[in-house]
Amino acid sequence: MANEDVSHDLSSLLSSEERDFLIRNNSDQVRVSNLVGKIVGFYFSGSWCGPCCNFTPLLVEVYEQLLSSKGDFEVVFISSDGDDESFNTYFSEMPWLAIPFSDTETRLRLKEVFEVRGIPRLVIFDTNGKVSCDDGVSTVMEHGVDGYPFNLDRLNFLKVQEENAKKNQTISSILVSSSRDYVISNDAKKIPVLDLEGKLVGLYFSIHTMCCEFTPKLVELYKTLKEKGENFEVVLISLDDEEEDFKESFETMPWLALPFNDKSCEKLVRYFELSTIPNLVIIGQDGKTLNPNVAELIEEHGIEAYPFTPEKLDELAAIEKAKLESQTLESVLVNGENDFVIDKSGSKVPVSELVGKNILLYFSAQWCPPCRAFLPKLIEAYHTIKGKDNALEVIFISRDSDQSTFDEFYSEMPWLALPFGDGRKQILSQKFKIQGIPAAVAIGPSGQTITKEARVHLTAYGADAFPFTEEHLKQLEEELEEKAKGWPEKVKHELHTEHELIRTKRKAYICDGCGETGNRWSFYCKQCDFDLHPKCALKEDEDTGSEKGKEGWNCDGDVCRRA
Repeated sequence: MANEDVSHDLSSLLSSEERDFLIRNNSDQVRVSNLVGKIVGFYFSGSWCGPCCNFTPLLVEVYEQLLSSKGDFEVVFISSDGDDESFNTYFSEMPWLAIPFSDTETRLRLKEVFEVRGIPRLVIFDTNGKVSCDDGVSTVMEHGVDGYPFNLDRLNFLKVQEENAKKNQTISSILVSSSRDYVISNDAKKIPVLDLEGKLVGLYFSIHTMCCEFTPKLVELYKTLKEKGENFEVVLISLDDEEEDFKESFETMPWLALPFNDKSCEKLVRYFELSTIPNLVIIGQDGKTLNPNVAELIEEHGIEAYPFTPEKLDELAAIEKAKLESQTLESVLVNGENDFVIDKSGSKVPVSELVGKNILLYFSAQWCPPCRAFLPKLIEAYHTIKGKDNALEVIFISRDSDQSTFDEFYSEMPWLALPFGDGRKQILSQKFKIQGIPAAVAIGPSGQTITKEARVHLTAYGADAFPFTEEHLKQLEEELEEKAKGWPEKVKHELHTEHELIRTKRKAYICDGCGETGNRWSFYCKQCDFDLHPKCALKEDEDTGSEKGKEGWNCDGDVCRRA
């Protein structure tokens, strides 16, 4: 983090003993002294870095606008490329200055001075050489030219302005920009935003490849509401990077959209504090935000969720509560003629034969490293539990993409499964809101859901976690607390010789000794963010390493989630 209270001499920062100039991409030399009295951004970036390549065009646009309107803003490129050719190719896209690639010493020195641990990084200095903005990348992405001169006063002003805008929000204040007062239809017509005033409007934030399953459901709801004469409209806010993806997606939609790559799209992401995709923000007829995201409601309830008012949500919650209270194993696992699971031989096992047992729904996939790592633990716990109480069954619900992979992974398991490609997989994933795998949902003998976090409990306690009830888990927690009192408060360990490790209460973490997931307690170095599971801190273990998962998913620690 740069020290914002220190005035830097940009000439000494950017010069060397042999050089007092910067270069342009046409090889022209510009004296460093020419930066005196200007607002200057140090741009740490590299051609090999995807986020850098995405951000650079935006910075070019902002730079050129400020150059023509203000004239006192400059950027200096400090390359992280590994060779001269990559530097020159990347720098050719930039209209600003750079430290010559040959001056490795200055480039490395600046990265150390400003503690550059990741790129892109944009450090902005005021006219006196003080750091006015340490995180220029986020500021430029959020505010663009409006963020100028990129100091705290300006950012606070914009924050107040945005808060006032939310208080006085209308559909026009949301969708109209300085260069556009319309939205478009998929036959290229321009529809005035004023036409949306007084309507219930859904702002559909979408990325084509990530929303293929939800979009058809929204189309169905939209068409049904239109047939009923409801005063409802949808506006697509596309977050696609490629125009071809935008066109392919929009041509299937009967509603309106902001133009592709419209500057308002990213601003609206920040304005509505978007954290998930798909997202359907509902704007009421008065122009105020009625609901920040009803995508999940539509997936679960379809048109019954309309008109998304608090009263309707309360009604749906009451219905859902009643369903949960009356839930049976058949209501969970039976869907039409699909009233069975399969055993290892492929034979059908009627769901009715499982009634009265403890059931574990195991969501997993062969391509997922955390799933493969968790499977032996689950198998061990399964055999231990079955040895004491035969009234347990596990049902494998696969996230694999083909039959052969399913067969290969299932061959390692001693329990039941849903057939590959069974439509109940999607229904159950939605019902239990499965966001990442491996996941395990425990259902009790009465058919009631006991916990959706059975995997976490199995990781922490193994077979002892069974039967996963709140009372039982509380007892285990108390026993662990008592056991922890017998551990030393501090240990020294050869895997981390820099500092002592402190006995610390921690939520889920990855042990830096064995690579496995830990829970509840760790021997921890806060300074280095280093964890050792008690079993590793008090005796040595092996490191299991890590692997990559399937494209489109992020595997972080002990769970894989959709990217």
